[in-house]
Amino acid sequence: MSAQAPVAPSAAPLPAAIGKYRVLARLGEGATSEVFLARDDFQGRDVAIKRVHPATLLGADAASPQLQARYFAAEAALVGKLQHPNVVQILDAVPDPVSPYLVMEYVSGTTLRHFCSPHRLLSLEQIVEIGFKCAMALGYVYRQGFIHRDVKPANVLAQLQRDQVVDIKLSDFGSALQLESDRTQVFRVGSLSYVSPEQLDGVALDARADMYSLGAVLYHLISGRPPFEAPTQAALMAQIYTAEPPPLASLREGVPAALESLVRDALAKRPQQRPADWDAFAQRLAELVSQRLIPLGRLQGPLDSERFNLLRTLEFFGEFDDVALWEVVHRARWQRFPAGHALYRKGQQGTSFHILAQGEVDVLRDGEVTARLGAGTSVGEMAYLAPSPELRTYSSDVLVTQPSVTVSFTPDTLQQLSASTRQLFDAAFIRVLVRRLHAAHEALAHPRRIV
Repeated sequence: MSAQAPVAPSAAPLPAAIGKYRVLARLGEGATSEVFLARDDFQGRDVAIKRVHPATLLGADAASPQLQARYFAAEAALVGKLQHPNVVQILDAVPDPVSPYLVMEYVSGTTLRHFCSPHRLLSLEQIVEIGFKCAMALGYVYRQGFIHRDVKPANVLAQLQRDQVVDIKLSDFGSALQLESDRTQVFRVGSLSYVSPEQLDGVALDARADMYSLGAVLYHLISGRPPFEAPTQAALMAQIYTAEPPPLASLREGVPAALESLVRDALAKRPQQRPADWDAFAQRLAELVSQRLIPLGRLQGPLDSERFNLLRTLEFFGEFDDVALWEVVHRARWQRFPAGHALYRKGQQGTSFHILAQGEVDVLRDGEVTARLGAGTSVGEMAYLAPSPELRTYSSDVLVTQPSVTVSFTPDTLQQLSASTRQLFDAAFIRVLVRRLHAAHEALAHPRRIV
């Protein structure tokens, strides 16, 4: 949950604890709920707690108590269900009869609302990267059977490093629609500036409703204003139904035609005119980077979206799903090596392994090339697989023959991955070893076939 700096103290005293969680600070407060920074002493971590105001459930608030209970139930139903690097985890839900509360992952930083002001706009490359990560996260949410229905800048948390957005987390699933639920759903939820025409109509929704909202968020981040502005809700709704937003290129210099086209398609009045699915949406964003269609002014290395799409092309990661690939993007050590560099020397003890993302290496035994390996395969995996130090000693030299990019892990850093991702690594290593055993068998049986 949101990681903004604690707000000024409320008139209400700060509770010492909420349930088993020790309260540290008040992070925010609204008409129906308040958010606290708290400490989970048992798990040894900070958490964010969103607690419904007691007055809300008693009917003293202007909002419907039944509606607030429905929103709480929607988020409570997601406890432990959404496990994605760009989605805030909901850790627990306590249906206290006076003040029910949700326990969520605490994320330090701010929200994208901070970057919607004309004097605080992000670079186009950062906005495209944010859009890519949001699209991948919303695609994951949709595959789990949910539509967010309230995608807006305030519900996207931004993690910062030296004033740069380095990662994002999608939050606030109080309006989420479970597609397979037979319960009556709450219609016309969401923030009006970002809501799709069909959501206003209260008709059946699919992922394209969230696509419209993400398009509106991107429009606001790029231009410093939402797609539509009006003095009244009725006038704003009329614009959402019938008007076209001003061209982005007229509001900000340097917006490429491909980015303008994607945002315009996402904001199409009819869902059928928007991208076909979240993969298509994300791919168009990624192409803006890979084809250098946006101005690049950064000093840091490749964007996460570039790395993610590179991994998708590699045979080694063919069985990895999006969540596992994101974990690799963030946890791996990415390295560049020039031609002639020795990844390993004969007699060295193995401490790491590499998956070739780009380039080529030769495996040499006593100066003779025994194998040539290209992108998508691994080298040095015995550092992880071998049961004894003797087997982790290299019997060959491994030399870079073409400038290479590798994704590397040590046994210790691999253990930091989730159990499901480690299982995917184990399966990938088995496939690599089977292919090598087959190649060795062919070399022995048909030596003239092997170059």
